[in-house]
Amino acid sequence: MAAEFLPGNRLTLLNSGNDYFPALLAAIDSATVEIFLESYIFADDEVGHEIAGALCRAARRGVLVNVTVDGFGARNFAADFLPLLTGAGVRALFYRPEIGRFHIKRHRLRRLHRKLVVIDNRIAFVGGINIVDDNNAPQDMRPRFDYAVSIEGPTLQQVHHAARRMWEIVSWASLKRRFRLSPVTTPYCEMVGTQTAAFLIRDNIRHRNDILHAYVEAIDNAKDEILIANAYFLPGVRFGRALYAAAKRGVRITVLLQGKTDHQLLRYATQTLYVTALETGIRIFEYEKSFMHAKVAVIDGYWATVGSSNIDPFSLLLNKEANIVVRDPVFGGELQASLLQAIKEGARELRPEELSRQRWHSRLLRWLAYGVVRAMVGIAGYGQHHWQTPESNPEQKQ
Repeated sequence: MAAEFLPGNRLTLLNSGNDYFPALLAAIDSATVEIFLESYIFADDEVGHEIAGALCRAARRGVLVNVTVDGFGARNFAADFLPLLTGAGVRALFYRPEIGRFHIKRHRLRRLHRKLVVIDNRIAFVGGINIVDDNNAPQDMRPRFDYAVSIEGPTLQQVHHAARRMWEIVSWASLKRRFRLSPVTTPYCEMVGTQTAAFLIRDNIRHRNDILHAYVEAIDNAKDEILIANAYFLPGVRFGRALYAAAKRGVRITVLLQGKTDHQLLRYATQTLYVTALETGIRIFEYEKSFMHAKVAVIDGYWATVGSSNIDPFSLLLNKEANIVVRDPVFGGELQASLLQAIKEGARELRPEELSRQRWHSRLLRWLAYGVVRAMVGIAGYGQHHWQTPESNPEQKQ
């Protein structure tokens, strides 16, 4: 479905946990009616306990608190937090809980990867930041580098609808009928600012390609510059074609990727794309200062997106994701400046001559990783016509 852009919003860019968690805690502590919180990870660390404590306080003062976590990403949530939360009156659900260690199904790869919070139809938070301390990582990867956005205004209606719908789906699937929500009308969110934005989700029904469509449309319309920062970057055929076409018509393209990763398989698979990208004029940087978890982009300083969706087959074909897309030069300029500063302070640019010096076994390892990722996508039910890279399709080099 096409993105529905609504004017009159006030958006605040939040850089990593230092910005995000204080804002989130303040919003939870001021809640009076209702809270929806979705997270892929809810970690047993200082931040996790701070958020859990705030949710308990809200529930005790009569706020209806609804928490949904992924059954794989937050598989220890039941032991770490559930007694505390339910004891205070918080309602919690698991999306596709793990049944057993060796329980393997093709749908296991489809996860609730969204990170969003809606509070009182007054404020929402959307982005890539899980409920986990930025420093909950190996020493050389601290702190996490990521983004979220706080949203006030008409676009909040879209976030509220998505959160409420997710809660209803998971509660029915979990047979938690006592967790049903009372009927409500669409919340009215008055104009509070000047920024135009749309909230996009990816699911397996009506919104399968909404985030992908938004990216491709923006890239196709790019005139000057595309700046992408993405933790896990392995674009498919449509995204790849759009990027290469933009590069050929003279658009400056910069891609910031992980230099330190928690998923080496995906990083190796991504590196199979480097040679072709560099030959096309796309600049590639790897962020080496710490662990980059961002999923953001800025195009022509005007179009911007922040969210949970990586540019890889798992996010764009399998997971439930959520992104905010903004059309505003102030917001776009702020995000662009932040990314350029991150590149300046903590990233290393890759050069073609560096890749040409790779030994044959190093190149073989990367192509094997690429093949494994393709096989995983195939197991999930997607064939070559759904996902392939420009190098695997000679027509895309024309």
